[in-house]
Amino acid sequence: MRRIDKKSKLFPEISRGRKISLRVDGQDIEAYEGESVASALLAAGITTLRLSHKHEAPRGLYCGMGVCYECLVTIDGVHAQRACVTPVEDGMVIETCKEVEL
Repeated sequence: MRRIDKKSKLFPEISRGRKISLRVDGQDIEAYEGESVASALLAAGITTLRLSHKHEAPRGLYCGMGVCYECLVTIDGVHAQRACVTPVEDGMVIETCKEVEL
């Protein structure tokens, strides 16, 4: 059985952007420029991004490409933003599990 040679040119080197800070539900978390909001939240251990309207069941990242709308969060006061396709920005304020009454 062959193992992956981590020194191989086929194994890409991981590089991250500059470390930034986000405020999520009143708490500060770290993220890196170039990441999506969803990946920063998952890295911080936050898996429930919203609650379903009818049964209030926890919803989180599902498709990861903006098709399913399961990862909706409030970003800087703007409701129903897709966390999986929104890039993080320094100082961003994110609220999870917040329903807006129309």
